[in-house]
Amino acid sequence: MAIPRAKHKKPMKQSILFRSLLRVVSMPDLFATKFECNKIGMERLGKREPCLFLMNHSSFIDLKIASTILYPRPFNIVTTTDGFVGKNLLMRCLGCIPTKKFVTDVALVRDMLYALKKLKSSVLMYPEAGYSFDGTATPLPGSIGKCLKLLGVPVVMIRTYGAFARDPLYNNLQLRRVKVSADMTYLLSPEDIKEKSATELGEIVREAFRFDNFRWQQENGVRIDEPFRADCLNRVLYKCPACHAEGDMKGEGTTLTCGHCGKRYLLDEYGYIRAEEGETEYAHVPDWYAWERRCVAEELQTDTYRLDTAVDIYMLVDTKYLYRVGEGRLVHSREGFHLTGCDGKLDYTQDPTASYTLNSDFNWYEIGDVIGIGNNKTLYYCFPKDAGDFVAKTRLATEELYEMSRLGKKEKAAEKA
Repeated sequence: MAIPRAKHKKPMKQSILFRSLLRVVSMPDLFATKFECNKIGMERLGKREPCLFLMNHSSFIDLKIASTILYPRPFNIVTTTDGFVGKNLLMRCLGCIPTKKFVTDVALVRDMLYALKKLKSSVLMYPEAGYSFDGTATPLPGSIGKCLKLLGVPVVMIRTYGAFARDPLYNNLQLRRVKVSADMTYLLSPEDIKEKSATELGEIVREAFRFDNFRWQQENGVRIDEPFRADCLNRVLYKCPACHAEGDMKGEGTTLTCGHCGKRYLLDEYGYIRAEEGETEYAHVPDWYAWERRCVAEELQTDTYRLDTAVDIYMLVDTKYLYRVGEGRLVHSREGFHLTGCDGKLDYTQDPTASYTLNSDFNWYEIGDVIGIGNNKTLYYCFPKDAGDFVAKTRLATEELYEMSRLGKKEKAAEKA
């Protein structure tokens, strides 16, 4: 905490050299996936007109897609701060704008305005910020409509197909043989943004971000026959629908098995779940995940939800290093997060209303599954040491708790009025 914070720097405009470099390094993966892009209404956007590109976030190939379909247009990329660690100058030269994930960041809007108005550069943003766990859209910030009003530039939506199926986050970076494509759609004009309210704009963006990658696979008959397709699926489907045991599921090969009751489920070649014996409670991965969400909501309502685990603690305070500072305990309950450790030197609490979702990831930078909390001063990256799958449930609990807390405040305000 005593390390001096770096002074804020304004975004840099991508040079044609770095734009070309991004495009070249993207070619092998896009060639391997037989990538195609369908442009819809893009004739409305001027060749030199800066705009805001909103893109869904499925896997690392997303940036390679954007670098190819936007070329030679200059664009700045809203990027999480941890991506700058050890390569600050390179990331700035690539046009990246740093921001703390799921933390209120007023400077980000100023940086985006600077890029659009002063640098005459477009901005690429992944408003979901985190990768999808179950192949459906993750929550979007409630301020997205206000942001569009402030920027006042055309909005273009880039939506990918096949990127999640090729490399789902849970599957430990094991690539599948899947074709990848994208739709690039002119979504909103500056006139549309002026005429509509922030609430209306937010709804338009949320509608554009409604998708289901497993459903897409099934409806389009996309066959995934890799023998590792269910590896680590327990990270997402951590609770057995047969016996309701948690943290005892094991995804291996093509099956998901409960270590408590022994029930086995097959993830077939078209993305359906099938019980090998007995009833198939949920044939669709997002339906299983939605059931887990309902279970978490019930635990919160009855005040029986609690995460209490030993963790290794890392801190991000600058872009030189990710600092490993020691061990501790992470507790999550209806009161929010409470992180203690480092021989009594660390005691951090985070209110349930601090964020609408959670910075969480699987096999983060190949260190391990991570839960990230923090504020504008510092970010804490907590790697659970206890056995079990905590990350997905903690994200679900954070989202449900945020909604409960927000509604509770509205009800109290209404009572006072």
